[in-house]
Amino acid sequence: MTIIDSAYFKEYRQRLWFTQAWTKTFFAAKDIHPTVDYNYIELLNTRLVDIINKINWIVSDKIKLQNIKEFCDNNIFGVYNRLKENDIIPKLNNQWRRIEEVYFSWMRWYVISSFFTKALWIIFNIGINDINLIWDDDLINIENFKRTPKADLEIHLQDWSLIRIEVQSWFQWTNDIKQHKVLEAKRVRLELWVSSMVVHFDLFNWQVAFVKVDDIEDNSINRITRQQMEWQTVFNIDQNYFMRKLIDNPPSFEKIFEEFSILQNC
Repeated sequence: MTIIDSAYFKEYRQRLWFTQAWTKTFFAAKDIHPTVDYNYIELLNTRLVDIINKINWIVSDKIKLQNIKEFCDNNIFGVYNRLKENDIIPKLNNQWRRIEEVYFSWMRWYVISSFFTKALWIIFNIGINDINLIWDDDLINIENFKRTPKADLEIHLQDWSLIRIEVQSWFQWTNDIKQHKVLEAKRVRLELWVSSMVVHFDLFNWQVAFVKVDDIEDNSINRITRQQMEWQTVFNIDQNYFMRKLIDNPPSFEKIFEEFSILQNC
């Protein structure tokens, strides 16, 4: 009678010259990594340029780029070259998407955020030296290239107070803020006494929302779960938060808070 036990299992793997871990890796082909299609990425970079050209065509004259080529050289091709030179692109991974898709998703956010930086200067009546980048995406070290709950910017206001800004760009019909962003904003408010705001650019409908995320109630009716996001909890941005069209001139910070008061009293 054949005896099938752990000793037999071990002997079988030894005949293959495999460890237990390597047996699993071998049969799943986990050691074979897809090569990056850089021709595809170059096409995606071209689409990023097209997106900027389209946006720049119809935004308010106050934030319109005067030199699109310079902007794209610095914020698309320059960033792409840094990521490539530091071997970050082949290591991008997120929910089983293609590397090129992860790259495009991150770059699209980065490019749109960079494009609207001038609008933030106008809104908060500040200069470039009043904005600190505090985001955790490192263009040199893959270990630090990550999206964390931390906001993107910290801004010194005219009264010397601080506010953290998370810049979001959305390209589909739903507009959400992830739960971990809300929790982080509440933590920063509690521990550091610093408020956090999401500036949400809805490129699908060409509008912008300003959401003071540390004020979102735990029992808000806008807290929902998204099946398409693996049942993550999100704060759905109600249409009432979208008080500005992207063709409008950027509003002042004081005007935004005035509109917050109106919204909360509705």
